[in-house]
Amino acid sequence: MRIKKGDNVLVMAGKDKGKKGKIVQVFPQLERVVVEGVNVMSKHLKTRRAGDKGQKIQFPSPLAASKVMLVCPKCGKPTRLGMKTLEGEGAKKVRVCKKCKEAIE
Repeated sequence: MRIKKGDNVLVMAGKDKGKKGKIVQVFPQLERVVVEGVNVMSKHLKTRRAGDKGQKIQFPSPLAASKVMLVCPKCGKPTRLGMKTLEGEGAKKVRVCKKCKEAIE
């Protein structure tokens, strides 16, 4: 997976199509991501002791990584990602925007 925690993404499919958000958590084995404010589910909790009230908790649920597209920080458009190896002493792989050809750190 080329999407990382902290990336800004656009949701391309599903009930939240068109929403933008920041990635909070990544599950590479399951190929799922949790996006802030997207795919929000609610869970009802029972009372623990007599006299207490039950609660309704809302939390962002994971969605498939294939449903999101990275928003390039340089050009500001949703884009696909490529990989490129930098030349020189510290040769390392970097992610590259397919539209503006700029490296994404």
